[in-house]
Amino acid sequence: MKALTIEPGKGDLKLIDFEEPKISLPDHVKMQILEVGICGTDKEEVAGGRADAPKGEVRLVIGHEMLARVTEVGKDVKSVKPGDLVVATVRRSCEICEMCKAICYDMCQTGKYKERGIKGLHGYHASFVVEKEEFVLKMPEELREFGVLLEPTTVIEKAIDESSKLQAVRLPQNQTPDEYLKGKTALIAGLGPIGLLAAMVLRLRGVNVIGMDVADDTSKKATLIKEFGGSYVNGKEHNLASIVKLHPQIDLIVEAAGIVKLDFDLIEVLGINGIYVLTGVPAESNPLSLNGSKIMKQLVLKNQIIFGSVNANIKHFKRGIEDLELARKTFGKLVEKIITHKIPINEFETAFTKHKEEEIKIAISWEK
Repeated sequence: MKALTIEPGKGDLKLIDFEEPKISLPDHVKMQILEVGICGTDKEEVAGGRADAPKGEVRLVIGHEMLARVTEVGKDVKSVKPGDLVVATVRRSCEICEMCKAICYDMCQTGKYKERGIKGLHGYHASFVVEKEEFVLKMPEELREFGVLLEPTTVIEKAIDESSKLQAVRLPQNQTPDEYLKGKTALIAGLGPIGLLAAMVLRLRGVNVIGMDVADDTSKKATLIKEFGGSYVNGKEHNLASIVKLHPQIDLIVEAAGIVKLDFDLIEVLGINGIYVLTGVPAESNPLSLNGSKIMKQLVLKNQIIFGSVNANIKHFKRGIEDLELARKTFGKLVEKIITHKIPINEFETAFTKHKEEEIKIAISWEK
């Protein structure tokens, strides 16, 4: 079979012959890969950034956003069968810390976790993969066209889940996290795939959504945020003061841009009792000069929370499937518009080297 691989630290992206995995345990599931999404992490790996091959190996099969079809199952597998549309999760336990023992691998305390296609485990850019049943979830066939968006959806599911739970606990008028969100106003900074999926999830929760980016008002990003029922703010035309004037009480900020200066600047627009979750991982940059006392004063006097969120656990994958199903019924074909390009595996290099017009999300197709 074929697999898309790199040499960690060097990049050196190559499609190579690779040994086809076989079922060797009764709880194993063998899958044929249909599509794998490309994200910033993949591009960072290909550029020579953070990545680790499995122990004792030189090359790493990349890819962690996958959609597949089951071809074979071990004798003890009950939840899926050959022919089923499935996804598999990304992170695996360190097998040491209390969080991992509680099946919250996304909150690993040791940093010794492994991740498919990123850290210590081969990923999903291959003709076939084998995985344990516990990490495989059945997808509704109706989600075939955009099911590859599930993994990035889980990232935002976790960020929103944690934000709403924190607010439901500390603001006594809110009975449940979803009740907290309904009718609130959220600013989403950065309208790439994560930002647009945040808009989708928040609109499903009854949130008033403002999307901010630097694209033109007629761009695909701006159009999509409006079609989801949100409003658009062009960061080139509106400064923070004008945003505050238009939206004086922003209850939630979802950061999905990964731009350090913007991340700190956005604190200024967060409303009273507001919460701000960061999901973007910025590149290394020069030090910033900040008005620390102003920031700290605001956080204290306005009872605000800022926190970071990364990865997701199995409950977020399950909620993501539910929300993608609901989005299909609510928004029709709008969700699949987030995937702007599907590229066959034999043209893989273009996904990493050429920026396409109005590009939002690229998926590489492994189907022949």
